[in-house]
Amino acid sequence: MTDRYEVVVVGGGAAGLSAALVLGRARRQVLVVDAGEPRNAPAAHMQGYLSRDGMSPAEFLAEGRREIQRYGVGLVQDRAADVVRDDAGEFDVTLASGRTVHARRLVVATGLADELPSVPGVAERFGRDVLHCPYCHGWEVRDQAFGVLATSVMSVHQALMVTQWSKDVSLFLHTVAESELSDEDLRHLAAAGVHVVPGEVAELVVSDDRLAGVRLADGSEHERSVVFVAPRAVPRTGLLERLGADLKETPFGVYAAVDESGRTSVPGVWAAGNAVGFSEQVINAAALGYRAGAMINGDLLFADIASGG
Repeated sequence: MTDRYEVVVVGGGAAGLSAALVLGRARRQVLVVDAGEPRNAPAAHMQGYLSRDGMSPAEFLAEGRREIQRYGVGLVQDRAADVVRDDAGEFDVTLASGRTVHARRLVVATGLADELPSVPGVAERFGRDVLHCPYCHGWEVRDQAFGVLATSVMSVHQALMVTQWSKDVSLFLHTVAESELSDEDLRHLAAAGVHVVPGEVAELVVSDDRLAGVRLADGSEHERSVVFVAPRAVPRTGLLERLGADLKETPFGVYAAVDESGRTSVPGVWAAGNAVGFSEQVINAAALGYRAGAMINGDLLFADIASGG
């Protein structure tokens, strides 16, 4: 049995809920399919969202779900397992539960997953005192002893950035060879006062449920209160790939190629949030979802007018 909607939104994070809110208020029949895997789930709070600064991600999403339901938007906790575009240019979305839903337009807001280095302690402390975004968490840990766990040469940039929040910063090269750093990298690190520590990291040291330091493979230990790390971003592009959407390669992964409204190369499909880029924070994702929702409503409206519907 197929349930029919004007718009199906795949992904119930900030981008997906924002798109659904706009469309619900435009009196559209909308379904949000949410697998319940928000990227920021490990974080206790989110920052930089005007009027919502310090709110927990879980509370933010709960409020968003309440808001969309006021406008009759449907919400189902499920996973979109497959999608097919039919001869009419509309979409059949198959859910993991076996249910199939039909949509005239589709929003893909499936986000990405953060893949962390396999150093003991990193995954366990992520979102607490192992962090990746200084704009999200820098104020809360300001002036503490920072470590930056390198995952590539690009971690030099991360180490330089976090000096805005602490002047006690050590860059642990881990699996990055010292010879991979350019002379310019070394000059910038020295100018910023960043201490460069070669050698592989064996584990993070935790005491009384607090990060206490970084232990290297040679047994040496460096006291640190906070460690920043850049995860490997794994965009969830499966549905877009099945539809044949154009993707773009970036230094942070492969994402949907979209225009300024979020429209993909597949007619009738929009993408928003971390589905289109690594650095879309919650406030940016919500804005992109809003824009996509407004554009979809107009697209449907004028399509109906043109067809005499």
